[in-house]
Amino acid sequence: MSLTPDITEFLARARADLRMGLPVVLVGDKGAGLLMLAAETMAPERLADLRALGDAPVVAITARRAETLKARAYDGDLARVIIPADADIGWVRSVGDPSDDLNRPMKGPLETRRGGGASLYRLAIALAKSARLLPAAVAIALEDPHGFAAARGLTRIDHGGAAPHLTERSPLHPVVSARLPMEVSEAGRLHVFRPEDGGEEHYAIEIGRPDREAPVLARLHSACFTGDLLGSLKCDCGPQLRGALAQMGTEGAGVLLYLNQEGRGIGLANKMRAYSLQDQGFDTVEANHRLGFEDDERDFRLGSDILKSLGFSAVRLLTNNPAKIAMMERTGIAVTERVPLKVGETVHNRGYLATKAAKSGHLL
Repeated sequence: MSLTPDITEFLARARADLRMGLPVVLVGDKGAGLLMLAAETMAPERLADLRALGDAPVVAITARRAETLKARAYDGDLARVIIPADADIGWVRSVGDPSDDLNRPMKGPLETRRGGGASLYRLAIALAKSARLLPAAVAIALEDPHGFAAARGLTRIDHGGAAPHLTERSPLHPVVSARLPMEVSEAGRLHVFRPEDGGEEHYAIEIGRPDREAPVLARLHSACFTGDLLGSLKCDCGPQLRGALAQMGTEGAGVLLYLNQEGRGIGLANKMRAYSLQDQGFDTVEANHRLGFEDDERDFRLGSDILKSLGFSAVRLLTNNPAKIAMMERTGIAVTERVPLKVGETVHNRGYLATKAAKSGHLL
């Protein structure tokens, strides 16, 4: 029945629940179940309620975070840290949040669970990530997940249907476009694209009337609130945004794709957590790892999808990042030329740029 939510809509509901501190029930392919909450938003009383269910709850964290905590990741890409009986909500949050690591380096010894399937815990971490929360999930096994969810009005997510939706990008659809005169060109147009999964919208800024039969000057730009809007000196994002638009204005044609993937895809709050860790002496990549994320969590295929939707098949790509070029080629967009965009170096971001070159392969 069309009035019943489908898996995409249930996942959007689950993300909202986790951000508000509500539990979500996960159901495995063989009927096993898991009750999960995001460690970041979980209230103290809910920890007590979890313990009352019987089995000892765990905090599921990524292998990146487990490495920082010296916890054994028996499941390969994640670790299930058993919550001690005397641990409070502050301890639970500290397992997921590295902000106090240097002040309290000894959280253990940490005991991690081994044996049994980890697929539902993997799904729990993926859900927390997709909600732009720290990738740490408090969880406990359930014998009757369907009954538990129904009795308490909780959102229930089936693993088999949900897992592909969390690994594949959601289809984008054009919403509206309108003329937008700008400083760099009065012949501007803004296109808005919306994903089916209720996630952030993405934009295409078209300068002039680019020929769809020729390679278009294009830029994949990830949203950066601090750099684009506030003029942050910690990155080169703002100068790159303005430099790319200026070059398109000078040439009279181009497309800038503004992708809402703040902080390399981890969201603004987690980006600020990473900045705080950088103030403690860690570089960009190290900070992401301590938070439990990979070096870069963005999906640049979104840019390819938008270009195809606009009728483009080849680009002259404004970038210093070879990964963007490789992605374009893999997804059917020909890159006829890499156009360097080396702007915005300051004394505040010199180390950041050096890390991008050394660890992420940027051509700087």
